[in-house]
This record gives sequence, structure tokens and C-alpha cells, in this order.
Amino acid sequence: MQARQALADIQHLLTHVLQAPSRWQALAPFADTDGELAAQVLDEAAKFVDSAIAPLQRTGDEEGCRFDAGKVHTPPGFRDAYQAFWQAGWPSLSCAPEDGGQGLPAVLECVLFEWLAGANHGWTMAPGLLHGAYECIKHHASDELKAQYLEKVATGEWLATMCLTEAHAGSDLGLVRTRAVLQPDGSARVNGSKIFISGGEHDLTDNIVHLVLARLPDAPAGPKGLSLFLVPKVLQDGSRNAVVCERIEEKMGLHGSPTCVMRFDDATGWLVGEPNKGLNAMFVMMNAARLHVGLQGIGLLEAAWQKASAYAAERRQMRAPGAKDTSLIHDHPAIRRILHTQRAWIDGGRVLAYHTALQLDVAKHSTDAGERAAAQRWCALVTPVLKAALTDQGFHGASACLQVFGGHGYVREWGIEQIVRDARVAMIYEGTNEIQAIDLLVRKVLADGGQGLATLLTTLPGTAPSPAASARRHALVEITQTLAIAAQSDAELPYWVADDYLRAVALVLLDWAWQRIAAASNTPRWQEPANAFAQWVLPEFEMRAAIIRQRITQAFESLPRKAATA
Repeated sequence: MQARQALADIQHLLTHVLQAPSRWQALAPFADTDGELAAQVLDEAAKFVDSAIAPLQRTGDEEGCRFDAGKVHTPPGFRDAYQAFWQAGWPSLSCAPEDGGQGLPAVLECVLFEWLAGANHGWTMAPGLLHGAYECIKHHASDELKAQYLEKVATGEWLATMCLTEAHAGSDLGLVRTRAVLQPDGSARVNGSKIFISGGEHDLTDNIVHLVLARLPDAPAGPKGLSLFLVPKVLQDGSRNAVVCERIEEKMGLHGSPTCVMRFDDATGWLVGEPNKGLNAMFVMMNAARLHVGLQGIGLLEAAWQKASAYAAERRQMRAPGAKDTSLIHDHPAIRRILHTQRAWIDGGRVLAYHTALQLDVAKHSTDAGERAAAQRWCALVTPVLKAALTDQGFHGASACLQVFGGHGYVREWGIEQIVRDARVAMIYEGTNEIQAIDLLVRKVLADGGQGLATLLTTLPGTAPSPAASARRHALVEITQTLAIAAQSDAELPYWVADDYLRAVALVLLDWAWQRIAAASNTPRWQEPANAFAQWVLPEFEMRAAIIRQRITQAFESLPRKAATA
């Protein structure tokens, strides 16, 4: 992906659609960050991504990472690029100045990482968890740990990992067996193994800060008995900690990122936060990661779209309808439908993701309690939607863009097949998309009978919705209320329809995003994807609503049989 090719579109969405500069300037920490400064930051970011990161995309895939006796060597050029990245201050864009950061709005960091993922997803995995680790240490670690590690992580001088998954415990963290024993000096001894650890070992930085979920000896069973520990690769005295990389995985994609099996052999660590409340600290990291994973979906789809659009503008095949001679494949309706539809997802997805980033800053810095509560509600409800819907589209949309190339897309020469392979994992990690859907519907929406979602839909900013958009919002609220009633008698019902429900919510929110775009944009550049969204994307809402309603009806119809059986 070429970041500069997307720069003008993003500036338009931030400045004219979302009025982002005036919104972040209303918050005290960003009062002096005007639109001109933000534009300069993004311009320099685009130059860096295009010149230093994008050229390593193919090398990272073909060379991959090399494992040698516990050490991992990243592809040629990766270390130099990372050293240039952190020394230029890019990882610390939105970190607090007192921690070595730039103190800029979160949305600028989001744009940067969207570009990085689209330019080189494998390389971007390395700094991808930095901001979440920074927030976790900042809000939960002791003063002593902050003094030693916070600035190193904030600036990106040291990279970080999130060590959750074990071979027998994927998404079910309650099954974690890794153990930790507190020591008289305040440290802990950590023992156990973790799998699927992105960047668990590498040569990009001199130290790696592992954040590890483990169980204390007297901890209760299940997820409520987990504690979080900071376990560095290199200890303060310069000695190597008892942290071992056993191997790296051979993967479908992301060959430039080492996915490690890690073993902790009486490794020295320190408790982060309170005992048995590790998930509270870890979820700070995971929620930040989930927004960034959603942005990966956008970045990868943009990268695929750029390749497909350029190919369609130069490749000639057959005659388009009404043409007298062979035509550019871009002139064929089937190809325009693919390109305009993916463009609709990219543009609408960006509005939702950038609005969410703005809300993160409102939730953190606004002096108005009502504004903070509304922002927190938005982030809680919309983050799982972004993670699931945008990564799903990142993969399936990239596959659709590959189709534009025909057989040429299936071979390595054009680079589109790598994007498809790399995009697939985003639907899995940081909580599978099915887990995101359950989190949205069961844990968040139905927990208050749908009141929070109803409030969010009735307070969406911007002009009044069209009659059709209003009808869809009302339909979603009605479906939610009916689901809440039916779920009282059929506990499985929400789990059957959670994926459909998340898609329905995503489409309603995308409809709102395109309403915002349409109000601020009247050129063909924005009209064509707007038409594609209305014609080829939005009708899916009726299908999802019908699926959910049918399942609700089946649940109600089965009630007499269940009662008789009972």
C-alpha cells in the first residue's frame, strides 16, 4: 500500500466529515494541536511508511523469520526499519509527554497503524501491541515498575508481548495453567508455556517486555483467579531472564512476524495490578489491540484495492457493454462493482474507526461526565463491531480484489495473494470474530436489555437520518428487545444469532457513516462508493434481520414443548 495515495481521502474524512480538529481541540491536552499540525504529522508519517516500511513487504514474506537455537532473526531490513521507527518517535504519538510521548490525539496514531498494516502487516506486528502495553503498565503497574519500563515501552525502545494463550487454553483463559509464586523481595517466579506469542523473541530491540497471565498458588479456579506479571527478557542487571523461545510457527501468512512458543522456567517477574485481577489489567491492553486490529482490516483492504484499481486501469480484456473494441477491465460493470463496493467499506469503516479513536480521547480527557459516559458506551459497544466486521471484510474484500486480476492474482508476482494470506489471521487473533459477536450481544447489549444500544442509536451525531435509515435503526432496537425477552427462555438463542446481530449493527453504523460522508462530499469520488454501499452492501441488513427474526420465532414456538418436557 502507498500511504500517500490514501492521504487526501483521510484528510477529507478527518477534517470535513468528522471535524476532528475542533473536536480534539475541545480537550485540554490537545488544545494546541490544530489541523495544520495534524496534517504535517500525517504527511511525514506517509513518507516514512512508503519509504521505509512498504519496500520490505515482499522480502518479509519470502525470507521470513529464522529460528536458530532459541534466537529469532527477522528478515533483512526489519531491524534497521524498526530502529528508525522508534527513534523518530512514531510509536509514542499518543503517549503522554511525561512518559516520553508526543501527546497527540489517538486518531493520528490510528491512521499511522492503519497505513503500517496495509504497507507491511508482518513488520507491523512488532509494534502493534506497544500502545496497549503502555496503557496497561501506566494504569496498573507499581511506581517501581513504571520507573523501569514505562518510558521504554512508550517510546518503543523496548517491544512488548501479550502472553495469554496456552496449548490447551485458547480463548478459554480460565484454563490457564502457568503458575507464579511471589518471593520475599516482591518479585515472582513464573513457570509455564504460552503459544501463539507474536514477537515473543526477535532481534528488533535489546529487550522484550512480556506481560504474562499466570495463577498464584492460592488463586481461585477459572478466569477470576488469574494475575498479570511483567516478565522481561533481560533483567535490570543485564542478565538474561529464564524466558525461552522453543520454536516459531510455520504460518499461512505473516511470515515476517515470529509467532513463538514461549517457556518460562522460574522466570523472574513482577505483579502488575492486584492479585487475581489480571484480566482487569490485561483487558486494557486487549481493548486497545482490538481497535488496531479493526484498522488492520481497513489497511489491508486499502492495499488490495490500490493494487486491483491500478491493474483494472491498465488491463484490457474483451468488450465492455456498448464498447466497439476491447476495453479496460475497469469499464466492465462486474469489476466496477467489486472496486466500488470495497471502496464503500474502506471509507465507511474509516469514519467509524476514526470516530471511535476520537471517543477514546473524550472518555479519557473530557471534563463533562455525560460526555465521558457516552464516549465509553460508544467504545464498549462499537469496538467489537469494528474488530469483527472490518477484519472480515479485510479478508473477503481482499479476496474480491484478487478476483480483479483473474489468474494473475493467484501467482506471487502481483503481490495481491500475500495480502489475502496475511489478512486471514486478523479474524482470529485478539479474540475470534465469533467471540466479538458474543461479547457484543450477550455481555454488552443484552446485559441491560438493549438500553445502551438504543441510546447510542438515538444519539448518533449529524443530521436526522433518512426514513429508510430511521426504519433500520428502529428495526434493530425492536429485534434487540425481542431477543432479550426470548433469551430468558432460550439461553442458546443469542449465541446462535450473535454473528448475524453484529453484522446488522455494523451495517446500521456504516449507514450512519455514509450519511456523514454524503453530507460533506459531493464529488464522483465519493458518490460512486456511496451508490455501491446503498445497492450492494446495505441490503444485507434485511437478510440478517430476517435470519434473527426466524430464529426468535423458532425459540418462541419451542416453548410449549420445552415446558412439557420439563
